[in-house]
Amino acid sequence: MEFLRNVPIGQYVSGGSGWLRSLDPRLKFAWVLMFLISPVLSGLFWRLGLVVTLLCITAFGSLPWRVIKRPLLILIMLSFLFGLLAIFLPTNEPVSTLTVRSSQEIPKAMTFSNSWEIIRIGPIDLGPIPLGLFVVDQRSAELGMKTATLIFTVVHSVNLMLITTSPEDLMWTLRWYLTPLTFIGFPLERLSFQLLLALRFIPLVQEEFQNLIRSILTRGVSLKKLGFKKSVGVLLVIGERLLTNILLRAEQGADALIIRNGGFMLSPDLFKPKILFGHRETFGLNIFSIIVLIGILILRQSSFGSL
Repeated sequence: MEFLRNVPIGQYVSGGSGWLRSLDPRLKFAWVLMFLISPVLSGLFWRLGLVVTLLCITAFGSLPWRVIKRPLLILIMLSFLFGLLAIFLPTNEPVSTLTVRSSQEIPKAMTFSNSWEIIRIGPIDLGPIPLGLFVVDQRSAELGMKTATLIFTVVHSVNLMLITTSPEDLMWTLRWYLTPLTFIGFPLERLSFQLLLALRFIPLVQEEFQNLIRSILTRGVSLKKLGFKKSVGVLLVIGERLLTNILLRAEQGADALIIRNGGFMLSPDLFKPKILFGHRETFGLNIFSIIVLIGILILRQSSFGSL
């Protein structure tokens, strides 16, 4: 019942420890974009390198182990599960090749050959549930590893930014990146205000969902004894109550933010972080982060050009 509360995935955890909290939020956003975009059209070694980089940042980020332990273990198991499912996808069909011209006539031509067979399982006969033949070859193994590394990279990089950056800092960061859109009349102020509401809205949804689950368990409701129609009715009532409570809490949160500014939407400039790039205590850390990020982008560009 307290599972969502004990696993802070995507939720800001307040505190003062860790150099990740002192990093400029604009740089953290740029790093997350690198982790999200660079795996596209990349090979297996690059994706493994991103996973190792994220693990190093997690290990040496000075974050409390109790905060990152459970989300990290759950994410590793989830990535392993999806990677294992991708391994057994049928990828061993023969690839059609063109035999009109010899591959020696075209420099750097790609030739297709049968992938190496790593593991062969089956056929397995379990009586009433017969299973087929499972073959793990080179292509399926690479597909599974790429799937697992992609899920881990995307989720964990975003999670590290969310647990170390407050919603106000994230809202101000996005507004800073989208500032040029104001010259064409883009409603950036309204978008920033809606983003702040959405980021504060996630814990409210979690709290209301836990309250409803707790109320059902307290009353000892048994869906098996109610039957199909009554069970569907109970679920619809629970969903309606959940939606009503969520909308009510969202309206109360929006009213509270508007009242703070005399009836107007709060400007993103009011949430400007105190620790920025030019801060004396974090200037060296931000410079080092920029240098490393530029080096990774150059390395990615060189490896992409060699494909």
